[in-house]
Amino acid sequence: MTAAGVPGRDGAPVPPAPGAALLELVAVMDRLRSPGGCPWDARQTHASLVPYALEEAYELAEAIEADDRAGVREELGDLLLQVVFHARVAQEDGDDPFDVDDVARDLVAKLVRRHPHVFADARAADDDEGLHVQWDALKKQEKQRASALDGVPLALGALARAQKLAGRAERAGLELPAPAGDTLGDRLLALVLEARRAGVDAEGELRRT
Repeated sequence: MTAAGVPGRDGAPVPPAPGAALLELVAVMDRLRSPGGCPWDARQTHASLVPYALEEAYELAEAIEADDRAGVREELGDLLLQVVFHARVAQEDGDDPFDVDDVARDLVAKLVRRHPHVFADARAADDDEGLHVQWDALKKQEKQRASALDGVPLALGALARAQKLAGRAERAGLELPAPAGDTLGDRLLALVLEARRAGVDAEGELRRT
């Protein structure tokens, strides 16, 4: 890694290697978490950090929807902090430790595995919906899921979860009849299905409204 400002052979400063700032972030997080660092950071666990990860994800979504470029940059950093923080906490696990390199290594392997049309000789679908179908099929095989609906997080809000389940079911070729009842829940689900058929993000539309 070459530090910023170090002159090259022609005398011009050589820019830092890509990812150099990420290494600095890992080092800062290690200092905060280590003895002599920040007492609050040292007390945190995976469970105690969950609300912050959710909050940062929503704040990033809000900045994107507001077309706030400075906000997007800041919130991406806050979300990245959560990844590095959790990875640092995980290093201390006595039974199954892992670190940020393990996280990144697993992610690289997953991206390569799930993009055979880029990294192997598989043929890509012609549209986004077809690519989603291929992605779902690869995940189902990889995770040995019994159903196309497995793996949708229970922690998702009800509207977002209904939308996610509807998309999974449709891509799997499952029929999705509108609810027959007239309760408020039936009508809400019917609206989610209507939005899905129209190609509209119901969660995003409701937030904007």
